[in-house]
Amino acid sequence: MDDPVGHNTGKKVVLLVATMTFFLFPFVASSVNIALPSIGRDLSLDAVTLAWVATAYLLSSAAFLVPFGRMADIHGRKKIFTLGIAIFTFTSLLSGMASSGVMLIALRVLQGVGVAMFVGTGVALLTSAFPAAERGKVLGINAAAVYAGLSLGPVLGGVVTEHLGWRSIFFLTVPPGLAIIGLVLWKMRGAWTGAKGERFDFAGSAIYSLALVALIYGFTLLPDMPGVWLVVGGVIGLVAFARWESRIRSPVLDLNLFRHSRAFTFSGLAALLEYSPVLAVSFLISLYLQYVKGFNPESAGLVLVVMPAASAIVAPLAGRLSDRIEPRIIASAGMALTAIGVAIFVFLNEKTPLELIIGNLVLVGFGQALFSSPNTNAIMSSAPKTAYGVASAIVATMRQIGFVLGMGVAMLMLALHIGRVQITPEYYPLFQESARASFIILAILCFCGIFVSLARGKVR
Repeated sequence: MDDPVGHNTGKKVVLLVATMTFFLFPFVASSVNIALPSIGRDLSLDAVTLAWVATAYLLSSAAFLVPFGRMADIHGRKKIFTLGIAIFTFTSLLSGMASSGVMLIALRVLQGVGVAMFVGTGVALLTSAFPAAERGKVLGINAAAVYAGLSLGPVLGGVVTEHLGWRSIFFLTVPPGLAIIGLVLWKMRGAWTGAKGERFDFAGSAIYSLALVALIYGFTLLPDMPGVWLVVGGVIGLVAFARWESRIRSPVLDLNLFRHSRAFTFSGLAALLEYSPVLAVSFLISLYLQYVKGFNPESAGLVLVVMPAASAIVAPLAGRLSDRIEPRIIASAGMALTAIGVAIFVFLNEKTPLELIIGNLVLVGFGQALFSSPNTNAIMSSAPKTAYGVASAIVATMRQIGFVLGMGVAMLMLALHIGRVQITPEYYPLFQESARASFIILAILCFCGIFVSLARGKVR
């Protein structure tokens, strides 16, 4: 095993690089969310197609996280990490030049591939560089970076969209992307492998990625029959993938991680449920504030910032606590707060006071922070060192699938209540109905997540 702790690379450099990248990808996701109405007007996109601008990025990243995590374990985490940042930066530049909705969505798919490469290895780099006693602390800092990106995204995205146009959001990410590439090449030495010499399972990776895309994409097309068939095909594909992985010597996803560790299995499922409302809440509240309340992008961004800002403040504390207190206790409490907050949004209407919206966003933010780093700590502590890349990818995959699941719920409700039309004043009541139905489903998912989180058992 190529152990990075033994290299001259300082732990602080690893933490800095990981923190910068984990700030960048949620920054793009949340800033684009606030710019969606402007993108829709500029490119003449209907409500469902507009949602795909956000969802395509999440779908492609979710599909490739596990294969790239395994590839990083075999061929070097630094190599995959750096290539991912390069792809992300280049496609950001091209996205700012997109001339149509189709072109923008295609570039967002490629951008998601880049995200899969660096997000799937980032937590593995941290886990490799820091001993178990410090793991909760650094994962808390890492989670704070994610929430800081989510915090600044709506604010800077709103300001930039208002004064420079939505294209500037993508251009804004290019300089930090180049800076990260330079820092990695200059300061980080070694290959950072965990399973060097093992074979990469191309067939299993293809089955996994295609099945996951079919499942998630099919879900967004429900209740139409093509959506039903894709979901069925995706489920069959995942079953076939599991059977294939159990028969080969070097699987892309070692199913023993799930079979032999209850904590690993239930922590992963809890993550999927907890993250399902995160981007959906931002997406729906952004549209609500700009359409129903009449806010401009800048003002809407200033309101939305409170949820991830609350998370960024609490996340480091939650990470430190998870080094001392059993992670399932802290994470389950966070899940409960998230469920309560999402349930309160069910009662949102055109007369809802802004103070109540802000207070509830803070509540959801606290819940997310209490859950995130303790849950990640539980997953990584349950995995062997040789599988840190795959375990890191599973953490990110559960998060991304959760994001896509939540956005899929929102898209499904928009399709059922509004259909493929641009959201104009006569459709505002139908938009509110679709948002209400979305919040009901998301609250139920989070409520179920409380029991899943508690069921993981003790990690230490």
